[in-house]
Amino acid sequence: MKKFLVFFLAGLFFIAGPAFAQDRNDVFRKWKTIDDNTNKPRSVIEIFEQNGKMYGKVIKLFREPGEDPNPLCTECDDDDPRYNQPVIGMVLISDMEWDADDKEWEDGEIMDPDNGSVYDCEIWIDEDTGDLRVRGYLYFLYRTQTWKPYDGD
Repeated sequence: MKKFLVFFLAGLFFIAGPAFAQDRNDVFRKWKTIDDNTNKPRSVIEIFEQNGKMYGKVIKLFREPGEDPNPLCTECDDDDPRYNQPVIGMVLISDMEWDADDKEWEDGEIMDPDNGSVYDCEIWIDEDTGDLRVRGYLYFLYRTQTWKPYDGD
């Protein structure tokens, strides 16, 4: 009976181990954003670390025929340095800090280049799927998107 219990617990740890092994570095890669309305790929965001904080910048846009391949952020506030700047290369996620207890990045901001709005932000890895969960919120109102790992160019 003791051998069975030892093997059972070892097997459980082996199976569940990857879910517990996720850490702060799991986000540092490229992610494909998905449009909430069309469910089509919208962009590729590269998540990177700078001075111990997490940032995300646009490295690719998926555009429909006839759409500007690299639009400018005309909806950003006039006093935002991103105003009238190309969206490709733009840093949309800034100043995110790691919370080891909650296993998430928080206390930063995310900007929506379509409307120029800036929101507080939380980001974490979905332990079941490995997808990135990105939540922008204003007070108690929020919207959470699921971003997929991107292994393309």
